[in-house]
Amino acid sequence: MSEPEVNDLEAQEAGLVLPRFTYEDAWALGGLLVGMARERGAPVAVDIRRGPQQLFHCALPGSSADNDAWIDRKRRVVERYGVSSLLVGARFRVKGTTFEASSRLDPDRYAAHGGAFPLAVEGAGVIGSVTVSGLPQLEDHAMVVEALELLLASYTPGTPPTAGTD
Repeated sequence: MSEPEVNDLEAQEAGLVLPRFTYEDAWALGGLLVGMARERGAPVAVDIRRGPQQLFHCALPGSSADNDAWIDRKRRVVERYGVSSLLVGARFRVKGTTFEASSRLDPDRYAAHGGAFPLAVEGAGVIGSVTVSGLPQLEDHAMVVEALELLLASYTPGTPPTAGTD
């Protein structure tokens, strides 16, 4: 899996703006991610936040407290920049540097590695984040994107989310 281009990541985010994000939506998104992870045997931790409030958290077998630390570091990047942690890292790499070398932020508190994604709502902008940790960064990112696509599709009448609902 190769890293997407910056413009592709930007377009991806523009296409994943939700019409709403309620507590029930957080539960549905968390359920989708946990279901996908279980189906794939992925040893991940999942975190969903609206503002500073944690709405969902789950750690699956094979994950560890280190994954929670990675979640916190990647989530802080989304909170600071308002875009996915993968996109932030990619923007630095396009400039010929790294986030760690050029951001002037503490790498013990911030990580521009894939897996944290902004929760953007129409008319409100970024209201929170969803983060997965436990796989290689591109796979963490891809899992979040896949779940957000399923959640977005579920807002269309007659299209229920399909992963992790059994």
